[in-house]
Amino acid sequence: MEEDEEAREIRRKHADWKFIEEQPEPLRSALKCFVELGDLYLAAKIAEMGIDEFNQLRIRAKIPIVI
Repeated sequence: MEEDEEAREIRRKHADWKFIEEQPEPLRSALKCFVELGDLYLAAKIAEMGIDEFNQLRIRAKIPIVI
């Protein structure tokens, strides 16, 4: 789907990849999952965090939510 690919590209472009790569597992994988899929619930589950807590990490990683 074209919209999904556009959203993914926006998330990839704005993400702070240095910050993401510095994170321990499973946080690094969760952030990458969010960049690729945009699924906050799934990424929070991978990170073993609540949604609000993961959302704070997402903000620190500069990954936008694309609607």
